[in-house]
Amino acid sequence: MRRLHLLLPFLLLGCAQQTDSDHFDVVIENGRVVDGTGNAWFYGDVGIVADRIAAITPAGMLANAEAAERVDATGLVIAPGFIDIQSHSRSALLYNDGRVISKVTQGVTTEIMGENVSNAPVNANTIAADGITSPGRLAVARTFAGEHGFDRWLTAMEAHGMSVNAGSFLGAATVRVYAKGEAEGPATPAELDTMRTIMRHAMRDGAFGLASALIYPPASFIGTDELVEVASAMAPYGGLYITHMRSEADKLLEAIDESIEIGQRAGVPVEIYHLKAAGQRNWYKAALAVDRIQAARDAGMDVQADMYPYTAGGTGLTAALPPWASANGLLFKNISDPATRARIRAEVANPTSDWENLAELATPEGVLLAGFDKEENQKYQGRRLSDVAAEMGTDWVTAAMDLILADSSGISTIYFLMSEDNVEYQMRQPWMKFGTDAGGWDPETAEGLTHPRSYGTYPRILGRYVRERGVMTLEEAVRKITSAVATRLSIQDRGVLREGLFADIAVFDPETILDNATYENPHQVSTGVRHVFVNGTAVLSDGNHTGARPGRAVRGPGYSN
Repeated sequence: MRRLHLLLPFLLLGCAQQTDSDHFDVVIENGRVVDGTGNAWFYGDVGIVADRIAAITPAGMLANAEAAERVDATGLVIAPGFIDIQSHSRSALLYNDGRVISKVTQGVTTEIMGENVSNAPVNANTIAADGITSPGRLAVARTFAGEHGFDRWLTAMEAHGMSVNAGSFLGAATVRVYAKGEAEGPATPAELDTMRTIMRHAMRDGAFGLASALIYPPASFIGTDELVEVASAMAPYGGLYITHMRSEADKLLEAIDESIEIGQRAGVPVEIYHLKAAGQRNWYKAALAVDRIQAARDAGMDVQADMYPYTAGGTGLTAALPPWASANGLLFKNISDPATRARIRAEVANPTSDWENLAELATPEGVLLAGFDKEENQKYQGRRLSDVAAEMGTDWVTAAMDLILADSSGISTIYFLMSEDNVEYQMRQPWMKFGTDAGGWDPETAEGLTHPRSYGTYPRILGRYVRERGVMTLEEAVRKITSAVATRLSIQDRGVLREGLFADIAVFDPETILDNATYENPHQVSTGVRHVFVNGTAVLSDGNHTGARPGRAVRGPGYSN
């Protein structure tokens, strides 16, 4: 019965669309249709009525139909809108203007959030951990408390207005903090009961499952058994366990094994965020990781992965410090204390626990400092940690702690970790999908640096890896950024071009589509995406954002009104 609400629109609207073929709100004509299924492209026309695809025909068949608007797609590809399985646009869609220009200009029509942290549910613990102090934001956050807080969050984004559709996983750190705060140690039976309860509530509110990021405290304090307990609670609702694993480097294979174990014991499918072998000494493990995943699939375990098309990752400079230093929200206090600072230095030099030092893996020369909160620290923006440490006349560990303390922030940082050969190898896997691992930006107001994936992920795939390098066919690449994601998330009414489905459509030039954002100059929109429709409304026209915000909340298979 839970899936009936997903199927009824097709049973009812599918028939209605067949009879309304003489008048369209929009006709996109004479384009190369790549429908998202992986089928070969064909020349065709697409007709839109209201928020749905009303007709898909061979080219020219809608030439004489009455249409309020026509889009000439000669020489262009007509594809389903791209679905970003790993978005960080939570603030952009809830508090900012919701246009997410850097995403829409890539062809993105749906963003899925929640890696490790989600805006709901809310209690005093999560508000403290998120550092929310603005009275306006506090007032908004507090409306997401209670049994249906997750649903109220999704509804609030839709009411605020957004140019894309949006949905979310329940963040594993949010679950943990809600029940236990930021403390280390295993959850008590009472805390576990709370965690299972809010997991079930979120699934009924439309969460897609549980999303962890196990290298970051306090999520790094969550043990395997605890994750199994929480994931088990979502199994009856069709939940997916999606994870930034405990290691992507020295213990990559062990981390894959843990992820698979969680899925097996909890009875849920597993998705691995941004699969990679990080650090040159681990590059050989990429093939072993693919083999590990494929072997599990061959044995009947539903495990898949996604990735972004870059050789650098992005997170905070705090990823260069041991997780325990951030326990209970005491990071800044700890790095201010000489004795604790000495302990941190010793842990970095000779780790006594399982954690992944991204700065050591990238080397200080491969650590690019991207974002500072305080104006006096802007001079370090865009520089390598090794250079800054030399300028300060100290070692890189001391420099990192001094910078974090001086800025009172985690400092957005880019780590160069991966091999280009591995990027291409992973792309070819049939179970691979793509996500940005980034939030949406407005280039006209953006300050500081960010990872170029915020602006260029999908055009980079379609331009550099499909057109220039031939790593995949156009049809396969589109499938991996549309229907493969929709299927993985049980989104039944988006992700392919089909009559009766929502009209989320990207129209792009396959000969010119390309990313322009770089690590040094990231705030540059991509080239080649000409038109984007979300729920039948144009949000990008001739490459320009229209200002429209027709996006809607999308929910998982366990949703019940």
